[in-house]
Amino acid sequence: MPASTPHSYITPTYNPQPISFTRGEGSWLYTADNTAYLDALTGIAVCGLGHCHPQVTEAIQQQAATLVHTSNLFQIEWQEKAAESLCTAAGMDSVFFANSGAEANEAALKMARLYGFNKGYKHPKVIVMERSFHGRTLLSVSATANPKAREGFFTLDSDFIRVPFGDIEAIKQVAQSKSEVTAVLLEPIQGEGGLNIADNGFDFLTDIQALCEQQDWLFMLDEVQTGNGRTGKFFAYQHSNAQPDVVSTAKGLGNGFPIGACMVSGRARDLLQVGSHGSTYGGTPLGSRVVHSVYDVLRQTGIMQNAKTEGDYLQSNLSDELKALGVTTRGYGMMIGVVLPEQTDCSNLVNDAREQEQLIVNVTGGHVVRLLPPLNLARDESDQLIERLTRVVKHTLA
Repeated sequence: MPASTPHSYITPTYNPQPISFTRGEGSWLYTADNTAYLDALTGIAVCGLGHCHPQVTEAIQQQAATLVHTSNLFQIEWQEKAAESLCTAAGMDSVFFANSGAEANEAALKMARLYGFNKGYKHPKVIVMERSFHGRTLLSVSATANPKAREGFFTLDSDFIRVPFGDIEAIKQVAQSKSEVTAVLLEPIQGEGGLNIADNGFDFLTDIQALCEQQDWLFMLDEVQTGNGRTGKFFAYQHSNAQPDVVSTAKGLGNGFPIGACMVSGRARDLLQVGSHGSTYGGTPLGSRVVHSVYDVLRQTGIMQNAKTEGDYLQSNLSDELKALGVTTRGYGMMIGVVLPEQTDCSNLVNDAREQEQLIVNVTGGHVVRLLPPLNLARDESDQLIERLTRVVKHTLA
């Protein structure tokens, strides 16, 4: 008889790959037998500074030995420092610290509702984009377009109006409909949706901001994946002249430590007051010190310039290697989509990359290989990534 699968006490919300890593260093993950894997996914855009970055590791060790948690019933010095560092980088006024990107987006959507309530709206609505992904809480999954994430949860669809990503005319049509719209929420680059970028790039954000100003809507950006240096700027909207009212972020914010943030300015600046929102774990001394250390690294090391330089290098060389096969690339910095022909069967690509090339990637949007390498990826590692992925894609398309 075949051996039975060992019982797991983990709720089966994921189908994990048949591999486990015991340590990480920089761009590499290692199994128990010390086999090295080049990590071009970094925990889905989380470990932007690479695994176990020395400065972040030191901050965690020192703070864990000093003070981990007190709650927001008390002033937290590291939270103040982290807030100043983050808001200064983003050009925002203040920040609410949460524990994840979904929680940060939930805070943003609660503010959109409150903004409408203050206007006397009976049923405030938020404009969101097709192919979007904003999280898995009930309200954020309602804003999400992915049918698989939404199925069975009786989502709050009447709270949202969905338009094609990048289509400013569609948003203008909603504005003319006299619906009780209070905000627009979008990702500057759609990560889970397939590394989608608007036809006019980041200029789309400036167009939306102008419309939000005209309509007195909140202009809200989900930078959970695109933020914290991922695209070569602190935040992706900084590639444009846009200035949002609300910015949510997480993932690379803690370089592996779970923490999220929702920043506000402009029309959203004074919406949340004492008692209107909260989080027991939000902005702990430990989490806040991690954020502060991450932003010290981003500011001081030229790491974001490296993300742009190496990201351009990866895109250019992958395009050259694979264009004869109908493959294109898109993205900014270390957020890259390698777009295979639409009908490509990518069901084995991730496993082939891992097993044959010791390369960690994933596929999103059905046929887009998503690359989210560390921002400090070295040139020789970029070359290895290009070589390994080129062989995998050629094998997939053979």
